[in-house]
Amino acid sequence: MSDTKVRIYYGPLSWFKAEVESKEQVGLLDIVYERDEASRKHTVVVEGQASKPDAAAPRPGRLFAESSDYASLNEHVITNFASLIRAVNPKHLYLHNPPARVQAQVQRAFDTKVKSYEYPVVTRDTLRDFRDGFEGHLVGQTAVKEALLAALYPLMNPEHAKPVVLMFYGPSGVGKTETAQFVNGLLGGSLMRKQFSMFHNDKFASYVFGGSHSEDSFARDLLDRESGVILIDEFDKANSVFHSAFYQVFDSGVYEDKNYRVELGASLIICTSNYSTEDEIRKALGDALYSRFDSLIRFDSLTKDEIIEVIDRLVQDRFSKLTPEEEKALDIAKVRDALYPLASRAGNVRKLGKLTDGVVSLMLVRSMLDDSPGTPELME
Repeated sequence: MSDTKVRIYYGPLSWFKAEVESKEQVGLLDIVYERDEASRKHTVVVEGQASKPDAAAPRPGRLFAESSDYASLNEHVITNFASLIRAVNPKHLYLHNPPARVQAQVQRAFDTKVKSYEYPVVTRDTLRDFRDGFEGHLVGQTAVKEALLAALYPLMNPEHAKPVVLMFYGPSGVGKTETAQFVNGLLGGSLMRKQFSMFHNDKFASYVFGGSHSEDSFARDLLDRESGVILIDEFDKANSVFHSAFYQVFDSGVYEDKNYRVELGASLIICTSNYSTEDEIRKALGDALYSRFDSLIRFDSLTKDEIIEVIDRLVQDRFSKLTPEEEKALDIAKVRDALYPLASRAGNVRKLGKLTDGVVSLMLVRSMLDDSPGTPELME
């Protein structure tokens, strides 16, 4: 067995770099490219002249490969990865989120240790901060707060070794995605968010089930994620052919495709949808997938008073970001007057942020051009 020591790290790239960072390390891809260049060189031998043998390359001290590097390697290199490492013969090799085939080879051939990132966990403080901060972050949805507190509670148990899987359902634009972002903010790390409305063709079939090792994949994104919260937006828009890919991960927290195996542990998976009722969810997803959700949490349409509260918060937020000169040029009451008519119209909640920006910008432009600031009419 070679004396090369291999260390495999499963987790986000920022953590991997912090663990292995050194001025002396060299990227594995650099070595591979150098070997490819050398193999393309031709030596001309002149009769009667002694040829000088090529100097042996010094033994590398520390080599590393990031998760995105494997896609640049040819299939035969992945298949014979251990042979490549033997030929290069580094003293230390650090691998970030390698494909399963690579891990299996190096574990058989070298002294190998595996380290996994420990994602932030739900604590008593997390639940308290969620309870106390919910109303300041989201308007309405009181029942959601209670249901989500109950759903998150099992993650406090150190013995809980599988994800909690939730379905947020209800009309669009009422805070489903924002709630997931709020929970993630309490735990830390960039939220892993995937839009399943795009998952309809062969390209996304390979993304979910695994294709060539050089292609993007959901499994590799799970390995690279920074947060313990995984948001799958618009789960209802994905073709039903993809549902089977989630049976195992919802059941046991293990996600496997052709190239990777991911153990999620005590994480939080949130799926959002525009289903109206639990019965509709059951009919659309089927019992096999429906039964795997730990909790289905309904989000209700906002009342007129709640939409007015959303408008007030948005206007206040935009005004807090204005310069002193801009703030003097605007009348906050006129901005509200322009937006309040939306409170009685359905389907405008998601657009309120952009409409608020538009009203503020239009009033500022009018003021700058010495026109009457007035109350602008909103474009539908």
